Amino acid sequence: MMRLWQHARALWPRYTLAPILPFWLWTAFCAVRGEMRVDHIALALVTVVLAYTGPKTKRLYWGLLPMGLVALLYDAMRFVKNLGLTSQTVHLCDLRAHELRWFGFGEDGARITAHDWLQAHSKTWLDLLCAIPYGTFIYVIVGYAVFLFFTDFAAQQRFTWGFFVLNLAGFITYHLYPAAPPWYFHQHGCVVDLGAAASAGPNLLRVDALLGIHYFQAFYGRASDVFGAVPSLHVAYPFLMILEGFPRHGWLGRILLVGFYLLMGFAAVYLDHHWIIDAVVGSVYALVAYFVLRWLTPRVGRWAARMVGNPEVVRAAGPRAPTSESVPCR
Repeated sequence: MMRLWQHARALWPRYTLAPILPFWLWTAFCAVRGEMRVDHIALALVTVVLAYTGPKTKRLYWGLLPMGLVALLYDAMRFVKNLGLTSQTVHLCDLRAHELRWFGFGEDGARITAHDWLQAHSKTWLDLLCAIPYGTFIYVIVGYAVFLFFTDFAAQQRFTWGFFVLNLAGFITYHLYPAAPPWYFHQHGCVVDLGAAASAGPNLLRVDALLGIHYFQAFYGRASDVFGAVPSLHVAYPFLMILEGFPRHGWLGRILLVGFYLLMGFAAVYLDHHWIIDAVVGSVYALVAYFVLRWLTPRVGRWAARMVGNPEVVRAAGPRAPTSESVPCR
């Protein structure tokens, strides 16, 4: 045990237990409340392995830390569900009216949204196609972060911390501008029910039934924010991948990035999860997060580099600002 502690102290001389504290404290908190799940324990154990195995895994821990913090933040959102929300503050049919005005079209003498038309003309093969980005986006995002880790650590840090900033901004917006998704309108009309349960939407529930699983029902039915349509983070994530990754790929990689973004945008609308407005706002949020991290990286990069303790990361953090010790006397 003493050797393990010395090994941990050697890796993290100043903050030996800090890397795992947030995750283990959250797991303990959930255990006390009788709400601990397997994913809580799994995430806590992964942090131990990454933080303390060795210098390389320590560096990977630091690279993926923002995503781990997003997982904690997402789980904690259930304790502030409907905070600040009233039936008068939730945007439902006013948001649909904007959708009709900007993106609606006429059919049989009436103006309808793309969602109305798509729900009336849904196809099994489209359900399955659109379930792919919605069922895999977390793995794609984490996988792309790992790819950037091995190819450009500075870019990976901007991407993962941009992911964190993007989610934080989105979660705050859900409470400042609560908005109902299209599936809610199609189920409840213009009546706001703050006690309504989250749903995967009719299309993804059909996919669950077709495949004989409960994947989408379990994943999206556990969401804390029923009225969190704006912005669409589903669309924001792949756009952030494009912004950070487009210059690093050839034509094939760029096609894959853009294709994933376009497919996710179509799926968000087809699956009745987001208005087109939500997708546009989500893309704007990703753009803002990208430039915020571009601005912040030189300012916090050296602190991160010291935490990682890797000369390569120090070089990636950018040039050090001149100080009185570094400027030669004249």
